Amino acid sequence: MNEHDPKPDLAEEAAKLEQEIRDDKQEMQEVGAFTVLGSVFRAWFGVQTEENRKRDFNASNPGAFIVAGVIFAVVMIVGVIIAVNLALSGAGR
Repeated sequence: MNEHDPKPDLAEEAAKLEQEIRDDKQEMQEVGAFTVLGSVFRAWFGVQTEENRKRDFNASNPGAFIVAGVIFAVVMIVGVIIAVNLALSGAGR
């Protein structure tokens, strides 16, 4: 083989990329509904561990985290509205 022949380098690079893809797919993991809810709750309040954050970002279904986050945000907003209305109605008496 010639030193200036780029073909062996491309083949090696392609093999490395294929291995990285296989490794990434192996790292992806399924997470259950309670795991998603727990992760969203802990992340919302800023107490998520680095290990759980990595697990969540390697999850095979990021849509579950997005949906859970939106639902949790809506629940928190509705909860604050209810709490404020209760406080205002109690203060008016």
